[in-house]
Amino acid sequence: MNLTLFDLDHTLLPIDSDYSWGVFTNTMGWTDPVAFSKKNDEFYEHYQAGTLDVHEYVQFATEAVRRQGPEKAKTAQAEYMKTVIQPVMQPVALELVRKHQQAGDEVVIITATNEFVTRPIAQAFGVSELIAVELERGPGPNGEEWITGRIRGVPSFREGKVTRMEQWLAKRQLGWADVKSTFYTDSINDLPLLEKVNTPVATNPDERLRAIAQARGWRILELF
Repeated sequence: MNLTLFDLDHTLLPIDSDYSWGVFTNTMGWTDPVAFSKKNDEFYEHYQAGTLDVHEYVQFATEAVRRQGPEKAKTAQAEYMKTVIQPVMQPVALELVRKHQQAGDEVVIITATNEFVTRPIAQAFGVSELIAVELERGPGPNGEEWITGRIRGVPSFREGKVTRMEQWLAKRQLGWADVKSTFYTDSINDLPLLEKVNTPVATNPDERLRAIAQARGWRILELF
């Protein structure tokens, strides 16, 4: 099997979808504009530095949508896709995904952003296989099932991406030796998975990943 993996934020998208979702809900008045923006920026800085506590971040990032409940969240999600995500989806990224699909590759988007934000984005890229941070569910504000703010299982972040990918393979009775794997990503946080695949591709790489890619002779792709 030819297995092609894509990170999402700053790899297929020129923005961070998780951070942008926070800004979007802030503009709708779901959060305190000053306090939320300050905390959102702090978490984003930690992510870029590789020091993010992903459990703490998911609690913070899902707080507003947890309070609103499923119906309002669904409406907001559709508006977010229409006004924030679709305008920044670039033909060159869609074309890259299609190229691998047309070659017969199994294409997977693997992201540290949660499934609520990323499922519609993966669908917009025409990718059915999504590995994202899975959200625990329990009784919501009106007794209906809704997200709790906690992560279910292993978060697909840093070394967790390797674990989640190996779980995905195991479900198909496969291991790394059974696939020819390629991984596109921009982030130093994804170094564990880059080191695991056959073909690492530093895509729109951050400064630290660019230096590692150059030192190791990895392909560097400037998609945007």
